[in-house]
Amino acid sequence: MTAAASAAEGGAKGAQETGYEPDPRRWRALWVTLVAGFMSLLDVTIVAVALPTVQRDLHASPAQVQWVVSGYALAFALALVTAGRLGDALDRRRIFLLALGCFVVCSAACGAAPDITLLVVARLAQGLAAGFMAPQNSALIQQMFRGAERGRAFGLFGSTVGISSAVGPLTGGAILALASGAQGWRWIFYVNVPIGILAVLLGRRLLPSTRRSGRGQVDVPGVLLLGAGVLALMFPLVQADSGGLGRLWWLFPAGAMVLTGFVRWQRRLLARGAPPLLDPRLFTTVRGYAVGAGVGTLYFIGFSGVWLVFALFFQHGLGFSPLRSGLAVTPFALGSASAAVVAGRLVDRFGRLLTVCGLSGVILGLGGTALLLRFAPLGLATWVAAPVLFLGGVGSGFVVSPNITMTLRDVPVHMAGAAGGALQTGQRLGAAVGTAALPGLFYLVLGRSHDYRGALVTALGTALVGMLAALALATLDWRRDRRTHGSRRGRPDEVAHDPTHARQT
Repeated sequence: MTAAASAAEGGAKGAQETGYEPDPRRWRALWVTLVAGFMSLLDVTIVAVALPTVQRDLHASPAQVQWVVSGYALAFALALVTAGRLGDALDRRRIFLLALGCFVVCSAACGAAPDITLLVVARLAQGLAAGFMAPQNSALIQQMFRGAERGRAFGLFGSTVGISSAVGPLTGGAILALASGAQGWRWIFYVNVPIGILAVLLGRRLLPSTRRSGRGQVDVPGVLLLGAGVLALMFPLVQADSGGLGRLWWLFPAGAMVLTGFVRWQRRLLARGAPPLLDPRLFTTVRGYAVGAGVGTLYFIGFSGVWLVFALFFQHGLGFSPLRSGLAVTPFALGSASAAVVAGRLVDRFGRLLTVCGLSGVILGLGGTALLLRFAPLGLATWVAAPVLFLGGVGSGFVVSPNITMTLRDVPVHMAGAAGGALQTGQRLGAAVGTAALPGLFYLVLGRSHDYRGALVTALGTALVGMLAALALATLDWRRDRRTHGSRRGRPDEVAHDPTHARQT
């Protein structure tokens, strides 16, 4: 039997089991959402390599230019859950296309910004648009795919998430190398415009409409509470380079208190029979969601921060250009891309074991890279580290893609947007912690010892702590899985236990 025939049979089987009718355009529609998602996630890291050029060209201070990166990440995270709930209540297709159009316009505005103030404002708007796009991606996968096809679709989605983070420095360096001159940094934003316009045009033709009966039923107090809590947790982190952790530490307990109030408010709404912004039963009754969200958050603490540390080491410690610095970490991106697609096909069979093996591979890969870069001759360091980096990338491909699949596969479709938004909010919080803590630690060690190698090893070792915590959580879930569910766990076509809602299509 050919792969195409097998896929068709799997889709037909899913249709028989759930009443779901597969859309013949679903795979083409998936690629539209993946391209848009790739652009939005790439813009988190691609700008970092251009910050020195932006600062010189726009005569900005270090604190101002840092907001070009941190402002985008902050706005991105603040929008996710609310955007997901709006997609569930209204129309995911419409919100996705509107957000994508706004993202294109804001990208053009970033490229044309005459001063740092307008650039930061445009980046904030761009991050908000990206945050409204992101949860629709995973929700549309939930809607368009069932059974083994959903695992493969999430494999491609996980590959997109991993690659976009890993290749940001390389892509930014390549654009700066091609667009020479003081204004070359503007093309980092302009490149989104033609790609985004094409994605909008194709999305209008291919994406399915998802109008729902819950129009207008959005929990406004919940939006305000969640937004205030996430802002309180993230703001000191995005201000870390200007002393925000020391000045604004009190926002961490304040944010925790606000989020506790948010959880209580959501439970009160459920007791009244009103639709909450984020249903607490996602974490208590939907199998695998709470563990997957925890694993993703812990993993992104280390995963996101290491790229800035590598950039600092290669560019400042070894004198590499931005392009060469990006090429040095390309083996990781290649390993992640190839493994994520394969993992999407294996998650149905092996389940959480894939995450355990993947995290072990990342830990071995990054730990081995740290040791090789610490002790190998500088002229050969990047070459001898390449195979070990590739191993780490393969491990990452077996972490991100399967974890997203196992976290979201049993979420009822009518809750898919909010669930995807909450999952990505945790990942953004983890990324904010990593991008603030690891470079800060790198500079702290460097300032005391003037040893770039020692600073790199310390920062990477700290990143591994977060990954070890994720490994411990994944291992506990895998062992519990074997004891309680046996081989039944890992079937993506099983319906989640939900005492009040049936799975909707």
